[in-house]
Amino acid sequence: MLVRHRMTARPTMIGPHETLATAKERMETGKFRRLPVVQDGTLVGILTDRDILRFVGSEERTRVDGAMTESPLTISPTSPVEEAVCLLRKYRISGLPVVENGQVVGMITTSDVMQAFLEVSGVSVEGSVRIDILQTAKAGDLTEATGVLQQIGAEVLSVGTYKDPWSEQPIFYVRLRGSDPSTAREALEEKGYTVLSVR
Repeated sequence: MLVRHRMTARPTMIGPHETLATAKERMETGKFRRLPVVQDGTLVGILTDRDILRFVGSEERTRVDGAMTESPLTISPTSPVEEAVCLLRKYRISGLPVVENGQVVGMITTSDVMQAFLEVSGVSVEGSVRIDILQTAKAGDLTEATGVLQQIGAEVLSVGTYKDPWSEQPIFYVRLRGSDPSTAREALEEKGYTVLSVR
């Protein structure tokens, strides 16, 4: 999944010589917490609601360039969403301007990537169930496990693997709907899988 599929396109922007009062009004109207600062079509900074809080009482006479963060981190619309997550986490920020050919084309925030995670993982699908499975010597791999679930009429929404410190074997999970969880557990256990949890 690429950043362009999750970003807010054509974000509201502000110029460096405008006032913090104007910036605050735009944030409140749009219900967002940051503004890319653009001059002559080029990104020169980013302004957040926290930046404005440092100038309470003087917003009308303080310019944006007196409060913004200059040369902010950016990301390309063709970058994977995972790259955006890494930057947001590493630098402890909540949003990134998306820049293409020197122009701001969007904003991607922690809320955007969290929503993407929920949708990709299938968590937001009503009536879905997650089954965590420990692969054993007598059981097949993840592909075979999803095949077992499809044979009983389950719709597989997402799959994944992870490693727990207490287990040398890989653990994989399947999120599904359309099948009774007990039936799904029984079908997997009959094929030699160890079902760790159904939730």
